[in-house]
Amino acid sequence: MEEKQWLLMEEADWHFRRLVRRFVKERDKVSIEGVSLPGMLVLNAILHEGEQKLGDLAERLDFTTGAVTAVCDKLESLGFAQRKRLETDRRSVVLDITDKGRDMLARNRDAGTYMIERIFEGFTAKELEEQIVNFKKLYEHLEGFAEAVLKQAHPPENAEEQPPSHRKAAQRPNRFISY
Repeated sequence: MEEKQWLLMEEADWHFRRLVRRFVKERDKVSIEGVSLPGMLVLNAILHEGEQKLGDLAERLDFTTGAVTAVCDKLESLGFAQRKRLETDRRSVVLDITDKGRDMLARNRDAGTYMIERIFEGFTAKELEEQIVNFKKLYEHLEGFAEAVLKQAHPPENAEEQPPSHRKAAQRPNRFISY
C-alpha cells in the first residue's frame, strides 16, 4: 500500500471514530418525555408494526437483547409500553404500545424528522447518495471486524513465528491518535 493511501485511511479512521463518539454522546443527551432515542425507535417500531417479541425488536433495530430489555423496562415504567404473554405461546413475551405511548409519539411526531434534517440538511442529493454508498460499504467492512482484529492481536503459538501484519506500527507515521 502506498504511503498516501495509508495516510488517507488513517485520517478517515480518525474522523469516523470521532463521528461515532460525537453521535453517541449527542444521542445520549436526548430524552423526550423521559424516553431515550433508542426508546423512541422501539416505540415507533411497535406503533407501525404491532406488538413484537423482544428478540425480534433487538434484531430489527440492531440492538443487543440486553439493550432492548433495558429500554423496554424504562418504557414500561413510564407507562408508554407493556409486556404481554402471547395467548398462543405463554412462554413468549411481546411488547406493545399503550395509549399513553401513542399520545406521546403523536405529540412528538416531528422529532425524528427534525433529527434527520439537523444531521443531513445542507448536503446535495448527490452527496447523500454517495454517503449512503459509503455507509453501506463501511457497514459491510465491520462484518467480522472484531474477530479479524483479535487474530492479529494474539501472540502466535510458536514464539519465533511473527504474527501476520499488513503494516508494522513502527514504520508508520502517526498524524492522528491511533490504536
